Amino acid sequence: MREPGFWYGSPSPLSWLLWPVAKIYGAITARRMARSGMSAGIPVFCIGNYHVGGAGKTPATLALAKILSDMGERPFVVSRGYGGSMHGPVRVDEHRHAASDVGDEPLMMASHLPVVVSRDRVAGATLARGEGASVILLDDGFQNPALDKDASLIVIDGTRALGNGLVFPSGPLRAPLPPQLARTDALIVIGQGRAAADVADKVTARGGLVLRAVLVPDHRSLQRLQGQRVLAFAGIGDPARFFATLRACGVDVVDERIFADHHPFLSGEMEALASDAAAQSLILITTEKDFVRIASDPMLEGWSDIIVPFAVTLEIGNEPALRGFLADRFAKARGYETF
Repeated sequence: MREPGFWYGSPSPLSWLLWPVAKIYGAITARRMARSGMSAGIPVFCIGNYHVGGAGKTPATLALAKILSDMGERPFVVSRGYGGSMHGPVRVDEHRHAASDVGDEPLMMASHLPVVVSRDRVAGATLARGEGASVILLDDGFQNPALDKDASLIVIDGTRALGNGLVFPSGPLRAPLPPQLARTDALIVIGQGRAAADVADKVTARGGLVLRAVLVPDHRSLQRLQGQRVLAFAGIGDPARFFATLRACGVDVVDERIFADHHPFLSGEMEALASDAAAQSLILITTEKDFVRIASDPMLEGWSDIIVPFAVTLEIGNEPALRGFLADRFAKARGYETF
């Protein structure tokens, strides 16, 4: 879906018109979050959002996976596989599966670490453990009570934060903020914006860890774009952030195209993008998530050859603090205390 504009800025009349529906939706979700879940038998770290749409969960998951691997662990991602047709549980094979099978984010992550897709998160965790996982990174699922979580790390954008602060459909929140804050163990604020400062203060007041992080472009992506003028397109939760990131890196973005999050591109759309780019002598560029949807679709064969995927990694400001937090959670999950 494409996020409505009234979710951001001050609450609009439409937000208040939808408030009765939002109140019911929020109450149901809050009640659901309070349920007990099943144990996976190994530590489960959830990477989630307070709101619908994108905030940087995938880069955060990959950054955490690298840290855990450096700590001697074998992390597996367990994902619902949003946008994919497979119910699972199935281990993602980047050479065999398409984004339409397992979802774009799981397919993208599968080139970095083992990923299991399962609509039933307990079944997904069981498969991951059977495949040798020592820890599960639960991709999203913060509001889902199926699995017990040893820690919940919430990702929030420092510029957009929580939008108008209202619950869906009046605003972007998936549940009222208080029950979500009560289950937040760490908050990762991405970017230099200060819009999330109030949320960060509340997490700190509860004894949670607050970390700052920035998205860092892959130098190979920048090298390919040196001296080039581009047409940038994106079908993600926050396309504006992608365009702003490109410009902040010195990329000459001449034209932009916005699609809905997880948009399944069609041949006609690719032809139109290529034609518009050619008419202006521009290079086509998109996000890694959009690129995998295109590259893995047999109906779009060949189009990925003319598109530059813009890769980014998440650089966490106080990594030692995060390592200490993770070590402490491992110790508690495994039944002993750190010294």
